[in-house]
Amino acid sequence: QVQLVESGGRLVQAGGSLRLSCTASRLYGSSYGMAWFRQPPGKEREFVAIIIWSNRNSYYADSVKGRFIISRDKNTVYLQMNNLKPDDAAVYYCAWAEYPGHFYDPGTFGSWGQGTQVTVSS
Repeated sequence: QVQLVESGGRLVQAGGSLRLSCTASRLYGSSYGMAWFRQPPGKEREFVAIIIWSNRNSYYADSVKGRFIISRDKNTVYLQMNNLKPDDAAVYYCAWAEYPGHFYDPGTFGSWGQGTQVTVSS
């Protein structure tokens, strides 16, 4: 089991920036990926971004392309969020999958963090 701990969420003004971090207790496998999802109030959890550990390939939801950047270092994944909008407000979760083929689907991921709240004021 991989344990994940997120940090970095807070209140920020629209147009501002924020960086989230997620540290894994351990990582294993040759194809795993770590992703960020978010869940706005009253809505379902949605995919934000993923990075494949072995080759650093990354993929983004259309809603965040050009504004968010996912990166990784050792056992930590980051989400740099720029030009934040009120619609970006949500609880952000990081997740780990040994085989992240269907990475848009939360069911692909076997480990989840507890979430970190991002609030964007307009």
